Formats: sequence, structure tokens, C-alpha cells
Amino acid sequence: MTWLRVGCAAIVICVVSLALVPLQLLCLRFDWKLRRYLPRYWHRIVCYWLGVRIHVVGKLEADRPLMLASNHSSWLDILVLSAVADVAFIAKSEVRDWPIFGLFAQWQKSVFIERQQKQKTGDQVNEIAERMAAGEIMVLFPEGTTSDGNRLLEVKSSLFGAAAAALPKTPDAVVHVQPVAVAYTRIHGVAMGRYYRPIAAWPGDIELVPHLKDIVACGAIDVDVCFGEALDYRAGSNRKQVSATIARRIRNMLASRLLGREIA
Repeated sequence: MTWLRVGCAAIVICVVSLALVPLQLLCLRFDWKLRRYLPRYWHRIVCYWLGVRIHVVGKLEADRPLMLASNHSSWLDILVLSAVADVAFIAKSEVRDWPIFGLFAQWQKSVFIERQQKQKTGDQVNEIAERMAAGEIMVLFPEGTTSDGNRLLEVKSSLFGAAAAALPKTPDAVVHVQPVAVAYTRIHGVAMGRYYRPIAAWPGDIELVPHLKDIVACGAIDVDVCFGEALDYRAGSNRKQVSATIARRIRNMLASRLLGREIA
């Protein structure tokens, strides 16, 4: 039955992709606004057929421009967040070359940061700023890498530079930064715990394809997406303080879903 379900999921995902991907490429070619919304439908269908059940806690901030700052423990985070909201991602340049996911990231018009080339980084930050000012929601993973899913790694305040760069392009000189916690909580209805969370989590030393196969074979993962209180980033804001506040809020939301309590 497992392989029958996997086969059915693969067929449905392929059919949906054949229908939506060409349309998305056309939207990208002419920069139609529809390109912002199509990925959400594709990701919802993929999550459903992978057996990923999403539970939303809190609400997406209504004000714009908006940057979401989320913890990052798996490639599944991309599918889950994209299924919940019309978003685009800020990713490291290596993601562009990943099998399968690199292509989908490009088709969702992610911004790939070239950290080693400062001139390119400046151009990319300006692109992020312009897109946020135009109303797009950009997702930042401020840890800069994936964790084991049990904790929030150190948050890099430098990655919030895009929020600062967007300020001159916004009507009210403010960017709303909203913390988001993505917590993988159950497998087949049973609490994961630290021992089983690697089934969903994808730290950098695990190969992508085997992990993808395990997720598809599993077919029943519950994930909580928690939206916290947004923080206003203004010209006088201290980037390190903003980073620390966002990190604390993500850490507390993550602990509340995984442990049932907040961290002091």
C-alpha cells in the first residue's frame, strides 16, 4: 500500500506540474502578477499528496512591505510556507544548483544571494527591497543553514540588511518583519520527539535524494506554522536588537509547539 500511495502521489504531482509549470514560466517571462499566486496552489497539492498536514497558528501580518523571518530545518519548509502564503524566498546561491529544488526555486523567483561577491550582493539586496516595496512577501531564513529541527541556531543579524535597504523605497519608511516558527510535531499522529524529528529535518550533512524518498514513503507528517507578532523596522532601528528580538520570538514559538512551554 505504501508504494501504491507513492506511485499515485508521483503521478498526481507530475500531472499538476505539467499543467502549472509552463503557465508559471510564461508568467515569469512577462512578469505577470499571477506568478506570485500560482506556486501556492502547486505547493498545497504537493503537501497534500506527500501527506504533510499543515496547522496554522496565528495570522500573517496584513501590513506591507513584509519580510518573514523563519527557522529552517528542512527543504519541506519551502513547500509548507509556500502552501500557506504567496511568498518568495531569499536563498544562498548554492540552492540554485540543487537537483529538482533549484529549478523550483528559480520558477518561484527566489533571490539567490552571492555572499562572496559584494557587488552582486548589493544588486540582490536592492532587488529584494524593490519587490517588498511592490507588495511581495519575502521569506528570510536568518540562521543561514538548516538545523536538526529541535532548536533555533544562531541568527545572523547581517541577513536583515535587506529590510534596511527597503526603507527608502517604502511610503512610510517602515518594513514589517514577522517571526515565523515551523515545527514538525507528529508522524502518523504520534508525537515525534527529538529521536524521530530527523525524519522531517534535513541538516546539511544528509543527502537530499534519500531524504526525499523517506519523506515520500512516510506519508503522514504534521507541521505547525506559527506566525508571531511583527516588528517594525525603521531608519533608527538597531539591526542587532531587531535580530535578537525576532530570534527570541521564533525560539519561544518553536519551544511552545515542540515542548509545550516557552523559553525564558
